[in-house]
Amino acid sequence: GDRLYVPVDKLQKVQKYLGVEGQEPRVDKLGGRSWENAKRKARESAERVAQELLNLYALRQVGDGFRYSMPDNFFREFEATFSYEETPDQLNAIEDVIQDMASPRPMDRLVCGDVGFGKTEVAIRAAFKAIMDGKQVAMLVPTTVLAEQHYQTFSERFNGFPVRVASLSRFKTSSQQKEVISGLQKGNIDLVVGTHRLLQKDVQFRDLGLLIIDEEHRFGVKHKEKLKQMRVSVDVLTLTATPIPRTLHMSLAGIRDLSTIETAPQDRRAIETYVCSYDEFTIREAVYRELKRNGQVFFVHNHVQSIHQMAAALHKLVPEARIGVAHGQMKERELEKVMLDFVHRQVDVLVCTTIIESGLDIPAANTIVINRADKFGLAQIYQLRGRVGRSSEQAFAYLIVPGEHLISRDAQKRLRALMDFSELGAGFKIALNDLQIRGGGAILGAAQSGHIAAVGYELYLELLEKTIREFKGEKVQTEAIDPEINLSFPVFLPETYISDNDQRLLAYKRLATIAEEADIDELVAEWQDRYGPLPDSARNLILLAKLRLLCKTHGIVRMDGDRESFTLYFHRPENLVLISSHLAQKKCEFRPETDRQLTIEIWGRGLPQRLMRLKRILQEAVEHASDSKSIQ
Repeated sequence: GDRLYVPVDKLQKVQKYLGVEGQEPRVDKLGGRSWENAKRKARESAERVAQELLNLYALRQVGDGFRYSMPDNFFREFEATFSYEETPDQLNAIEDVIQDMASPRPMDRLVCGDVGFGKTEVAIRAAFKAIMDGKQVAMLVPTTVLAEQHYQTFSERFNGFPVRVASLSRFKTSSQQKEVISGLQKGNIDLVVGTHRLLQKDVQFRDLGLLIIDEEHRFGVKHKEKLKQMRVSVDVLTLTATPIPRTLHMSLAGIRDLSTIETAPQDRRAIETYVCSYDEFTIREAVYRELKRNGQVFFVHNHVQSIHQMAAALHKLVPEARIGVAHGQMKERELEKVMLDFVHRQVDVLVCTTIIESGLDIPAANTIVINRADKFGLAQIYQLRGRVGRSSEQAFAYLIVPGEHLISRDAQKRLRALMDFSELGAGFKIALNDLQIRGGGAILGAAQSGHIAAVGYELYLELLEKTIREFKGEKVQTEAIDPEINLSFPVFLPETYISDNDQRLLAYKRLATIAEEADIDELVAEWQDRYGPLPDSARNLILLAKLRLLCKTHGIVRMDGDRESFTLYFHRPENLVLISSHLAQKKCEFRPETDRQLTIEIWGRGLPQRLMRLKRILQEAVEHASDSKSIQ
């Protein structure tokens, strides 16, 4: 129930809390210890993560990897068989991977791209390069159906080239599995696609050169340990559709090599999304329209107990549709049969649970109906919706809800966000909590999400970035100076200048986080362009922001001003000495009160004019200090 007032010029101290979906933030008592404890635990967790990442990084740097040759004419010939136009991001990712493979250290690159944005082709090119240089390739995927699908994709792409492809999963009979394992040992198989079955002890490769991992965060701890050992000596390429927030990207820069594919394929259209209540006519129309253009439909009903009743109701509505049912409690063979029937177009409508959430690529399926969409998280709806719209056909998504007045406010917000972000590549723009956390969890490991929830995502990343820089031996300012400036004159952005509350707060926050004067000038130009000439109070705010930067540079922790003088309080005595020597040269009137306190007398017509003069003196003192250093 307490209130804590924050001055607008300290708005960088306020962050939007991003936690784990469904977990409420804990609000601590003012002056209590629990917040400090949560921060300490989060800092320890960030240290463990950073240490692990850096150890792996160090091993890779000293490890000797295989140097692949640069692409030749044969490789270019293979590239030319790709039936689509590559997007610029896709070409950059391919280039990054090829460069990594040609370098002497083992590759560990993460390629992030929205569903259907062409990550698989990046993997195919890398695999082809490795095989042509005499190495074997393994592709690890989280589900059997996905293994089957990737096996078909790779087989089709390598058709006509001397590449032998196989798949290995628990759906293969034991004799088929033995045959594949023996082929890998002898080197008769160039590329194998499989589930975690590939990581078992009996699977030995003659000469494994490249490991491709699809959605690594979906594998268990034991599997990850095995992968960690492999990473030191083998080139590893990881693919993920989980958006990587920019902040995390920055934190990991230089430790994990990241490539992002954000441009949509050329003919791809955004998915048309409708939120509606359960209505037989709408559902019947949606299914009929898809069948008429020879397509297929996903109907997501995430309740196993009533899924067969739902399928029967659909059969009544659309008797001519061939309907299949798929859920995680089915026997594996049955589930595989239904899924493969759908892939091979022997089923028109697949009534299923969220089992279809990851990676399935069925270009003919371009309509998805999600029943009780209000029960899903934003990331989950986003992933489910990504199952359609994989070809140049217009795709449709129907989110069925029981009526706006019956669903929670949170669910309404999620659905609204989804409508706002319906354009292509929005996976990288939905910067809402669960996707942020998934992004963090996917790369840092799920164990971190508890610590992230405790202190919020932004702070956790700040701690991680700081720790990484410390471990790398970079100089990190331990106690950042946050100057306090006490002056009595109007310093704010009036409502008459920026009328929208959110926009105004955002403007304050941007100004408070800027670290260079040139960036402040850039921001002012943007404001003038959008809102017109600055009023006096806004001009004062800008002047104060520039003064604050100079105070940080000079180690001034506090500044008080009255009609005759300014009193400066310094962080260290040596900061005061530097300023004093400059003031003496300028013949300014000043007197040191203590070894850390100095009073300067500056005359002028009004406070803004006197502040401008003070700013000029402090600016010259910075230049004076750098000149004397260069002379020495």
